[in-house]
Formats: sequence, structure tokens, C-alpha cells
Amino acid sequence: MKTDELRNKSVEQLHSDLLDLLKVQFSLRMQNATGQLGRSSELKKIRRNIARIKTIVSEKGAK
Repeated sequence: MKTDELRNKSVEQLHSDLLDLLKVQFSLRMQNATGQLGRSSELKKIRRNIARIKTIVSEKGAK
């Protein structure tokens, strides 16, 4: 996800995206714990996308 795309979304859309990413992160963590995760770099990408969304939500809330 690019930051520009996220800035154009509403806060409600960002919250729904955040919820989806948290679910994906949970499933990836479970796959990693059981040794079924093929690409561990996916965890890092998801974690950074979650941080991006949280940052933009806090910026929009402050304005």
C-alpha cells in the first residue's frame, strides 16, 4: 500500500483496512509458529502497512 492511496481514504475505510490487516497478520503469525509460512518477509510488510494506517488515522484525527 502506498501512503498516497491511504491518505485519500476515509477514516472508516482505514479502520476496515486495519481490521483486515490485523486478521492477516494473525494468520501469518500462526503459520510462522507452526512452520508453514513460506515467505517470512510477508510479516514485515503487513506490520509496516498496519503502522502506516495507524499513523494516517492519527493524523486525520488530529486535524
